[in-house]
Amino acid sequence: MRDVVSHVIGLECEMLGDPRPIHTLPRDLYHVRSESARRMEVQVDVRRHHTAPEMLSELEYTVIRRSRQLRNETRQPDAEVRSPLGEDRTLEFVLQQRAFDVWVHEQDLRRALGKPGNLDSPGAHVTRDLLVKVLPGIVAKRAQAPADSAVVFDVSGPLEFLRTVRIDGEGNATIDGSVSLGPTLTLALDWDTFHQLACGRVRPSAVTEQIKIDGDAELAAAILDHFAVTP
Repeated sequence: MRDVVSHVIGLECEMLGDPRPIHTLPRDLYHVRSESARRMEVQVDVRRHHTAPEMLSELEYTVIRRSRQLRNETRQPDAEVRSPLGEDRTLEFVLQQRAFDVWVHEQDLRRALGKPGNLDSPGAHVTRDLLVKVLPGIVAKRAQAPADSAVVFDVSGPLEFLRTVRIDGEGNATIDGSVSLGPTLTLALDWDTFHQLACGRVRPSAVTEQIKIDGDAELAAAILDHFAVTP
């Protein structure tokens, strides 16, 4: 939980333009396996000696500063800005990613504390839209769905939606919200399970009872095995 809070503080400070900490990571952080992970870990590890009251105070202060910055924002959505990953992206893209990241980590904390909530908040809607965008790639490229097939995702719960991924004769995928007649596969699950799978918070084998599969079971297994888009 402390690491999650440190992560959120650190990336929001980078959005504020604060200088990155000058900090050398320990050599025994075996979960840090890439340069992007190393970049993010610096903001976490530099705060590992902070007390809980210090971290909460910094979080509150960071939220105040970021809220003020966002209220006073004058740049256009297509303006290029530096993302926390050190990439040049549009302001719209970066803000969507930050809303997604903060909401997902809020849910991490809520699960740890046993206090569920905000599953239908504005942050949840941003998260849904971003996760839905990658469904065609998961179905067509990762799971290798056959040509002329259709896969329906029927999601229930606080955030309810239905999306159909259609694969044409050449293997290209599109997605829409219409009902498919006689789909190759229908996956029915609740929103909490959907976002946890997509965000790599739970393995498919741990939530089999929460997923109803109607149709091609082999394709369903392939989709679920490749469903996580973020660690």
